[in-house]
Amino acid sequence: MNNDKLLTLLREVKSGTVSIDDARIALEGVSLSEEQYKSAIDHGVFNKPKPGTVVRATISPAAESGLMVLFFVWGLFWTTYWAFTLTYGLLNGWDQQQLAFHLGMTLMTLIMMGIIYLRFVLPDLVVVKHRRNKYIPPKDTNSWKKYDA
Repeated sequence: MNNDKLLTLLREVKSGTVSIDDARIALEGVSLSEEQYKSAIDHGVFNKPKPGTVVRATISPAAESGLMVLFFVWGLFWTTYWAFTLTYGLLNGWDQQQLAFHLGMTLMTLIMMGIIYLRFVLPDLVVVKHRRNKYIPPKDTNSWKKYDA
């Protein structure tokens, strides 16, 4: 995404270098016609991208927050706890219900970590690919190449 003045201003407001009041004053004289507004909203939503286009959502949070790190440390701790208690129970002959609970808690913690990883850590990056025809279109037989095996 190109860094235009509006995006730069929004980033400065987010970082705290520019106050919200100053940003409002800077954007005071800006106006859009209804056609410009609709085309800005519809752009990228209803327009088909060309094959090979890389689409990136830059608004999604990247795993930079301390809360993400805290969640993964929490998840690693509980995953190892439940896995080791499952192993301990297997070696000491616990009954199946207790072992199933420990296995379920291990898997549940791993699933929660996976969902959070997919939602908040992985980049939102899509390469647009269109399906091609799965048949050979009719072609002039004189332009065919003969390959010898």
